Amino acid sequence: MQFYQNTWLRNYLYPVCDWPEPGCKIVCNRTSTYRSLHKKTKCFAQAIKQFEDKDLFIKLDDDALVDIDYVIGLIKKYQGYHKPVYISDHRRTKTRDYPDALNGVRYGNGKFYMFNRKLVQCLDIDIKYRGSRNEDSVFGGMVSNGCGENNVEYVKEDDRWIWHKEYTNKNKHIDLSFIKNH
Repeated sequence: MQFYQNTWLRNYLYPVCDWPEPGCKIVCNRTSTYRSLHKKTKCFAQAIKQFEDKDLFIKLDDDALVDIDYVIGLIKKYQGYHKPVYISDHRRTKTRDYPDALNGVRYGNGKFYMFNRKLVQCLDIDIKYRGSRNEDSVFGGMVSNGCGENNVEYVKEDDRWIWHKEYTNKNKHIDLSFIKNH
């Protein structure tokens, strides 16, 4: 989290934390592991419904970095957009292990997704599914079940401006996953 507090994100950062700690604005009050991130995603979705003064949201992995000019361009284009917007590198779930609300769901790649208030308003935060599931497919299920896939503007992210795990640009190389909890 300190890395992001030292970047342009610091004024807009709303970290989702397991337990109360300095700098946390959303607290889930449960220990999360890789296998329980779907529960943290539900906590996050419930919490952002309360941020009624925010029009756009970004979900960013802690080992990802996004270019500020790219984000500003997206803000200019999608702020006040007339329908729910979901920007990411979308894919579909393919699991047949659990026949439930998440089968065949369109969801965003977890490193980055951006979405608007209209999408938050229609999220199905009470989605029911079985077992431990990929947190990004759970968010996609909340979108599909609550908003209706045909009512959402799915926008492909531009990966030239999003770095995941490592940043290499302008003769610089940074290991974004330096903190070895990945």
